[in-house]
Amino acid sequence: MIIYFLLSKGIGRNSSSHYRLLSTTLLVCMALVSVSFGQEAFLTGRSDNQRTGANVKETLLAPSNVNKNRFGRLFNYAIDYQALAQPLYVPNVTIPGLGTHSVVYVATMADSVYAFDADSNQGANAAPLWQVNFTDPAHGITTASVATSTLPCASTETGGPGFTQEGIVSTPVIDSVTGTLYVVAKTLENGTVRHRLHALDITTGQEKFGGPALITATSTSNKGHVTVFNSLHQKNRPGLLLLNGVIYIGFGSNFCNDANSGWVLSYDAASLSQLAVFNASPDHGLTSIWQTGNGLAADEAGNIFVETAESGSGFDVPSGGQTFCNSVVKLAPDLTLADYFTPWSVAFLNANDLDLSSTGALVLPDQDGPYPHELIAGGKQGFVYVLNRDAMGMYSANDSQVLQELPLIPGETSSTIRDALFSSPAYWNNTVYFAPIGSPILAFPLSGGLLGTPLTTGKYSALHTPSISANGNTSGILWVINGTQLLAFDAVSLQLLYGTNQAANGRDKLPALGHFVTQTVANGKVYVATRTTLEVYGLFPTLTLVSGANQTAPVFTALPTPIQVQASDPYGAVGIPGANVTFSDGGKGGTFNPPSAVTDSSGFASATYTLPKKSGTYTLTISSPTFGNLTATETALPGAPAKIVSYGGAKQSGTAGSVLPKPIVAQIRDAYNNGVPGVTVNFSATGDGSLNPTSAVTDASGLARTVFQLPTTVGTFYVTASSTGLKSIKFPEYVVAGP
Repeated sequence: MIIYFLLSKGIGRNSSSHYRLLSTTLLVCMALVSVSFGQEAFLTGRSDNQRTGANVKETLLAPSNVNKNRFGRLFNYAIDYQALAQPLYVPNVTIPGLGTHSVVYVATMADSVYAFDADSNQGANAAPLWQVNFTDPAHGITTASVATSTLPCASTETGGPGFTQEGIVSTPVIDSVTGTLYVVAKTLENGTVRHRLHALDITTGQEKFGGPALITATSTSNKGHVTVFNSLHQKNRPGLLLLNGVIYIGFGSNFCNDANSGWVLSYDAASLSQLAVFNASPDHGLTSIWQTGNGLAADEAGNIFVETAESGSGFDVPSGGQTFCNSVVKLAPDLTLADYFTPWSVAFLNANDLDLSSTGALVLPDQDGPYPHELIAGGKQGFVYVLNRDAMGMYSANDSQVLQELPLIPGETSSTIRDALFSSPAYWNNTVYFAPIGSPILAFPLSGGLLGTPLTTGKYSALHTPSISANGNTSGILWVINGTQLLAFDAVSLQLLYGTNQAANGRDKLPALGHFVTQTVANGKVYVATRTTLEVYGLFPTLTLVSGANQTAPVFTALPTPIQVQASDPYGAVGIPGANVTFSDGGKGGTFNPPSAVTDSSGFASATYTLPKKSGTYTLTISSPTFGNLTATETALPGAPAKIVSYGGAKQSGTAGSVLPKPIVAQIRDAYNNGVPGVTVNFSATGDGSLNPTSAVTDASGLARTVFQLPTTVGTFYVTASSTGLKSIKFPEYVVAGP
């Protein structure tokens, strides 16, 4: 029975927060967290705090099995509205009353968070394991929307920012130690737009730590200008960052007006109390931090890196101001300014809406060159900057502080006005991947801390942020959404492996997507959140050949070992019963007993194959309409010798004492006229001629040959071919008079 129940809790300033919790069981008290990580969890946007986008513990997906025959859409779940947040994944979560599940968590723009079984939507798993929604219309709490005139920049689902409701925008983050999912939701509460930080138990969806916390902030500039955080004008687009027990939240523009600021706020993960505030433009506003959803990045030292957008007032830091527009800002854990980088072209970027915050920073692992601590940043214009994290260089009129600066689009210059990059790079195995607009995907080798000449995907381009799945430094796959389909490339060669538009009849077609969504790859599956669904892609169940391949037996006899296959789930060791299996040799004359079968309770099916009457090698096909095809090779050997036949060389003529022009050839055959190799044939002749050899062993075709030197007298003579147990045959030959 599905039960809806309502909880409410007052949070500061006489405001209240309400949410609905959907569950299959009514929980009276908070369940203890029970999470076992036998598989790799995906707890934060882009896989890690460095925002590499790489899952390097993927053992199931490989270039050899990601293709339209073995990989595709497995199932999907309906969600209440589009999701821009990247799905998160936790294996082996104990859900009270529902057992243990691998769980995928999805947050939507309608202020919902879903917990779905990550492996199946069948049976009880067709419903969410739990769902929370942070609205309560009965108490005046709804999602900020066009309908309520609280999204001044939105109009339609396809125009402007591409949505008409703005609830949860950013990717949440999960603390695996406490079993807590942190998420920021935007709601309209009795006419006032609010942001709140929620801390949810990942097993139940219930609030923890006295949450949610109302998000407020105030900054005072060096000039004494006071700015008050206003949720109406702010959007929490960057993914949340959990670092050393602190939650970091970035905010940027609502898309259309100048009343926002680029904020970074920090909260204690255990108490949800605010710790620090950073405003990237405390005097003039704007300087948005949005990063197309890429999370705030951090290095191992605890430094935080954000990229900012334009400001109407311009960059004024060299003259003593605090407007860090179009910059890469380095913050200490307490959100004090530690360093920054601003390109020399900041005024041009600022004037032409070419902000750096269309991408997020990528923190590289330690490099072998002179600068071990590097990061890569970019921006709308399509320029890439390799920076020294230890000394970012602030502002220089000629970018001399930059380790490397290059355009992704050939021919672009610092004065090019073009929207070229709305995604963040990915890193794997000393390679950095970019997906610029209107250009092939680029893979730059990284050596000595510098980017080399890139490999490209040729005609394939993308708009969304790429990611990598790999098993360590092997089996790398580059995943990216190009707006209409999910693509998979070999991460080394960049050869296309798979696209969701390849399979017939729209089998794998992606539904419509929100802006800048990013796929999640975890435990052999790929999760894509769309405007209406969570799509789950993965490996199809397959047939595996268990035994019976590569056998040899005499023709027209049954192979000693039956052909046995198992219908198996690539995500588990248990076979699948009830699968229809058909056996065929392509009409070559062999027979199967039975010709078709249904897999048993362990997923096994078998058939005995009787070889055809003709010797040779045969390819058998074992097929299932839902599990695909596989092949097995078998060899039919000739049977026992049954007869000798003349194969050539009879009725030749020559002069006395000459050698016949062609050899005399006998063939040993079995009962089905297959040549039998390895049989000794003896040759003898009448008259005083000679044979060479007088005995021969049949070759692979069952042939034995001899050469006959004719007798010295004119007449008819006979060469006899004989073999033990067989009736001999005679070859008549003629000696004629010479000239």
